[in-house]
Amino acid sequence: MIANMEWYRVFLQAAETANLTKAAQSLHMTQPSVSYAIKQLEEALGVVLFDRLSKGVRLTSEGQALYRYIRHAFTELDSAEHHMKQLKQYEEGRLRIGANGAIIKDFLLPSLDAFHARYPAIRIQLSQERTSRIVERLKEGSLDLGFVHLPLEDEEIKVGASHASPYCAVVGKVHADWAKEPLSMGRLAELPLLMLSPGSSTRLFIESWLRSHGIEAEADFELSSLEMLAEFAERGYGVAFVPKAFIASRVASGSLLELNTQVPLPARHFGMASRKDSAPSLSAKAFIEMLDH
Repeated sequence: MIANMEWYRVFLQAAETANLTKAAQSLHMTQPSVSYAIKQLEEALGVVLFDRLSKGVRLTSEGQALYRYIRHAFTELDSAEHHMKQLKQYEEGRLRIGANGAIIKDFLLPSLDAFHARYPAIRIQLSQERTSRIVERLKEGSLDLGFVHLPLEDEEIKVGASHASPYCAVVGKVHADWAKEPLSMGRLAELPLLMLSPGSSTRLFIESWLRSHGIEAEADFELSSLEMLAEFAERGYGVAFVPKAFIASRVASGSLLELNTQVPLPARHFGMASRKDSAPSLSAKAFIEMLDH
């Protein structure tokens, strides 16, 4: 015979009231039902849990040992139920997101600001990483959502609606003459190029675009972030290929100049990714619903 949760609940109440009638009243049961439940529990465990007295009951030594475990177990259960209630009311929880730097700055930050204002008790954990690493972490379960560059083909990952991010080529003021007239692809290939590190999805995106026009890119500088690309371009070291929104303020201030390439750079697309076989957490679901509206 296997003991069930209700028997333990009756046992706990009887132990704390030391009276089966009072235990029955607290549990909204009849006294015979309480006695029967305790008898079933004693039979299931093979021990006597209570001494029956004229005016109540008293725990045996075995009953005292069991009580310590059951009291702890029900305290933990109460805590778990309280935690679930807090999560449902968004008074606790966490939202784990991974995204590329440009996506964070140009798309994600306003949504995170709105979410944080609406659900201040939810802890937001944001990781700035490459698309490949974001996909790995989604599969590991260490991220709830990932904002990744497209296309992305992975049987374990689903991607929502895509968003477009226009790209452009920029230089510093020292090369203002390069921005005076439309720049041919041949001329562009002759200029010093600032690129992200090999293997990054942005580097592959730019190389693919150049290659489609017969240019095998040779980077003069290989840097680790878009911020570094913009910084070195501003200092006059060459041409950087960056999202327009990312350097909009620098272009507006005149510290960077946008080149007028004869063949415009294509927009780059990104989307929100998650695991196909996992239901979103309550926090992630709330964030997704906010984005959809």
